[in-house]
Amino acid sequence: MSPVGKDGWFEAGTPIKVEGGIRARGRRGTIGEKWWSRRFVDILERVCDPGRLARGRAYARQGQVVSMTVKAGTVEAVVQGSRPEPYTVEIEIEAYGPAEWAELEQVIARQAGHRARLLAGEMPQELDALFAGAGYPLFPEQGELEMTCGCPDWGNPCKHVSAVLYLLAEAFDDDPFLVLAWRGKPREQLLHDLRTPADEPLEDRLADFYTLNVSAARLKGPPTPDTPPDLLLRALEPPKVKVRHIPLLDLLRPAYRSFTGPEEPLGDA
Repeated sequence: MSPVGKDGWFEAGTPIKVEGGIRARGRRGTIGEKWWSRRFVDILERVCDPGRLARGRAYARQGQVVSMTVKAGTVEAVVQGSRPEPYTVEIEIEAYGPAEWAELEQVIARQAGHRARLLAGEMPQELDALFAGAGYPLFPEQGELEMTCGCPDWGNPCKHVSAVLYLLAEAFDDDPFLVLAWRGKPREQLLHDLRTPADEPLEDRLADFYTLNVSAARLKGPPTPDTPPDLLLRALEPPKVKVRHIPLLDLLRPAYRSFTGPEEPLGDA
């Protein structure tokens, strides 16, 4: 056990090794690979103490986090430090209620491209600005997170909370819909609601239905290479139609993929 100072503060000691702890995949450098996880980490590194974040990264890489659960508005975790008894960590964010999510789903539904990509399991980068424009930030704003830990460190966040935050970023890498679930909307419920939007007269949506909410500058250059050509087929419910016992989608998918094939060279004029 670490020595105790006059004020009851436990000096830094070697953490007790955890068997089977959650270990960060990123062994060196920054943690987080996708745009949404990097956005989350950038926010943390801008507002949190760099020293404690560095120690938290080390804890995350050593596997000191015993368990972590993400629920609407809350992340609960257990982290092993240098004391025999592990610490309980809680990280809270505002979870939007049914009324707020109904409004957000209407905003998403008005953007055909964003809706299709979400239904296909992708996270459009423009969703961040879309949520902010509706008044409901997707990622935590400065001072929004409520972070508590059972350790004696007065810093906020301490290294135990920091370790959980970095592992949360990697969890976002694995499942971008976890960001939305933390804000109060589980993946399956969101996709169900987006597939069955409330009826709205088409003439009321002509002005913005096909608008991608992207600046003209960002539209320059080639299309995003990782966007699958059969995105629309993935977004739709598969029809119960077969042609010679072959599902219709299986017949359409090769045709859609051929749309992005190499262009035929033009002959000499």
